[in-house]
Amino acid sequence: MKVLVTGGTGFIGANVVRHLLARGDEVACLVRDSSPRLCLEGLDVTLVTASLSDPEALKRALDGVEAVYHLAGVFDPSPRGRALMQAVHVDGTRALCDAALAAGVRRLLLCSSSVTVGFGPRHDPGDEETPFRDLDEIYGSDGPLRWYHDTKRAAEALVCGYIPRGLETVIVCPDYIIGAWDIKPTSGALVLTMCKRFVPVYPRGGKCFQDADDCAAGHLLAVDRGAPGRRYLLGNENHAYREFMDIIARVTGQRPPVLPLPRAAAELAGFAGAVGSRVDPHRFAGLDRYVLRSMAQARYRSGARAIRELGVPQTPLEVSVEKAVRWFRDHGYV
Repeated sequence: MKVLVTGGTGFIGANVVRHLLARGDEVACLVRDSSPRLCLEGLDVTLVTASLSDPEALKRALDGVEAVYHLAGVFDPSPRGRALMQAVHVDGTRALCDAALAAGVRRLLLCSSSVTVGFGPRHDPGDEETPFRDLDEIYGSDGPLRWYHDTKRAAEALVCGYIPRGLETVIVCPDYIIGAWDIKPTSGALVLTMCKRFVPVYPRGGKCFQDADDCAAGHLLAVDRGAPGRRYLLGNENHAYREFMDIIARVTGQRPPVLPLPRAAAELAGFAGAVGSRVDPHRFAGLDRYVLRSMAQARYRSGARAIRELGVPQTPLEVSVEKAVRWFRDHGYV
């Protein structure tokens, strides 16, 4: 099957491309001029250098394509972030859906995010139908996390509007993904940090973790088996951050953390981040007070729907951490 992938140069996209090639699909990747190509080097893929805002380029890229894997996304904490996230997540998705519909594409998958899915405590994790209690409290009323949530949620609603017009769309929402090809790194940043040194403190909260290969498999299974308009949370094990860091410590040989991150320290870091972001938004993005607050909360979710309906595999988290550590070491990060 001939497929088009957007966002193939990113962490999840790189794994999706490899899974598509492994099963024999003919893969084309839509890439920007500025996109790093490390993840795609040496792979038998067709690179189409173009923007989602270029309708003629999209028309050429979609010629003969049966399915689209739309993983392109951006998180920009700078003042221009709101407009950029709107342009990529909403306007870009609309342009791609219009072009796919015109080209006769059968199915389009949107890779959204777990930020659009409600959460709960460990004994009662959130799922695709769990509402948010208070978005302003969770993501703020205005700021990069809220922009990201709102534009991702808008993209989900947008793609569902194409189903009656003949384009089958399905949505996946990856949670905290761990594994190879995290080139920036993104969710693997803590793994990389603990590869290098002892981290004495741990956040008080927790998340739902999933292996990068399982996440990629979930994308393919959603296209093959997913119901049009259905959302699938891609996640596996729920762990407190302390448990996660204990696993990293075992794999890397580092000492595990010993102290919870004091709330006062987190608040102070959030204040410093708010001040620093006015000078360098990217450097201080991790100190956003809502990011820090999220790490102090139990934000557990369930991937049961994707496991039950799609058959998404579930690799133990320790194996995923081993893969990530091996990849960072093999590629000179450590």
